[in-house]
Amino acid sequence: MIWPFLMIYVSEKLALPMTSVASLMTLNAGTRLIASFLAGPVTDRVGRKITMIVGLAGMGILYLAMIPAQTILAFAVLMALRGVCNPLYRVGADAMVADLIPSDRRADAYALTRLSKNVGVALGPAVGGFVATQSYSITFFIAAAGLLGFSLLMSFFATETLPTTDESHQQQTGVKKYTQIFADKRFLVFVGAFTLTQIASAMVWVLLSVYAKENYHILEKQYGFIPMTNALMVVTLQVFVTRKTKHYRPLFVMGLGALFYALGVTSIAFGTTFWHFWGSMIVITLGELMLVPTATTYTANLAPADMRGRYMSIFSLSWGIGTGIGPVVGGYLNDTIRPQAIWYGGGLIGLAGALWFIIQTLTKEKASDVFEPSEA
Repeated sequence: MIWPFLMIYVSEKLALPMTSVASLMTLNAGTRLIASFLAGPVTDRVGRKITMIVGLAGMGILYLAMIPAQTILAFAVLMALRGVCNPLYRVGADAMVADLIPSDRRADAYALTRLSKNVGVALGPAVGGFVATQSYSITFFIAAAGLLGFSLLMSFFATETLPTTDESHQQQTGVKKYTQIFADKRFLVFVGAFTLTQIASAMVWVLLSVYAKENYHILEKQYGFIPMTNALMVVTLQVFVTRKTKHYRPLFVMGLGALFYALGVTSIAFGTTFWHFWGSMIVITLGELMLVPTATTYTANLAPADMRGRYMSIFSLSWGIGTGIGPVVGGYLNDTIRPQAIWYGGGLIGLAGALWFIIQTLTKEKASDVFEPSEA
């Protein structure tokens, strides 16, 4: 209900240039990067369930705290803390799915979890856009209540899935295990390519609502249907797309998805109306349907059972880095060149990610890698 409009809310409250407002997202991303490193060891040692609960409850409390915030310092603190809480749920949930589902069925499982999440995303922005037009405070309150309520459901009804490991594995330090991950060149090269795509994606999700409102007078109640379309496409098409794409090489599928991302982001520069931006989102979502579940499955299958949380935490860094770099780059292009330059820059970055995936496919990957777990 609130995340598509968060930058509008902050921008209007502070009345600062886009670059300054976007810098808050960079701060958020910085603390998110640190928290992602911590989330992996915590998830692998303490458990998936408690990590998810803390992340959900923390986000709910921070949304409530944003209602009275008035200064850039207050928002800086809140955005920094939001960066700490944000990766906890994602890392815990992705690791939990990997615990529960055999490797040959994980692509379908991650597709289903995306479908369920996007049922909420389909409804949230549409409702939130109308409510935010009347009162952002009410929107923040409802969003916070939902997050806190979900954390309670997790507390009472979720079951811990942390695998049991032998004593020698338990005694390894987080640093030692991260050293092992950083030696996994195949995984790190994949994360680099995925990060470029996430930079382009972050420019869309953070800046498009502000860009559309400031330049083309598209209000929140209308803009909300754009992320709603993204979510409805995931709900209706994700399982079908995943069943088709899982038979192909993962890096090829991700390269094709990243190419759609690049085309969709670039096309925003030529838009002037709601329907133009809506069409661009359709192209971007087609890329997302191919890219995101495949990337999560690829990570899960590369990770040894006792290191799934850490692998997922490094994978989640791509979102943090993307959010930290993308909006600031876009804000700078907006303020120093012209607003449309945001999308030319984002398109080029997305294209670089697509080419990176394709090069990996041509030089390294074998057909047998499709959904085979790592032997590590």
